[in-house]
Amino acid sequence: MKISLQQISRLALCALLLAGAVARGNEFPTVDRVLYVQECMRAHPGPQFEMTNKCSCALDALARDLTYDDYVTMSTVSKAISIGGERGGTIRDAPALEAQAKRYRELQASAEKGCFISPAAR
Repeated sequence: MKISLQQISRLALCALLLAGAVARGNEFPTVDRVLYVQECMRAHPGPQFEMTNKCSCALDALARDLTYDDYVTMSTVSKAISIGGERGGTIRDAPALEAQAKRYRELQASAEKGCFISPAAR
């Protein structure tokens, strides 16, 4: 079976288009990546270079499991649950939001464990 140059070109183009679609499908903006890494490093003190890499690894793991929109929603809910008073109560009293926050914390804990980040001292 002989494959022509045109067929190889078509296959290569299809592979590139598919790879590009996958890569573009779950991009997190740079500023959000930086903010996540900074928050992670603040929560897990340690050598700066080491923690930069470990926290970046954790965000990469989250990005594999979540779309950017899901990440924004879940991380926002997870942070907002700690708001005191009525504003926080609105979020704490919504079972669907609590489930999202729980799933986010589980994914985050799994990502941190996979990237060798010790549990934060709280």
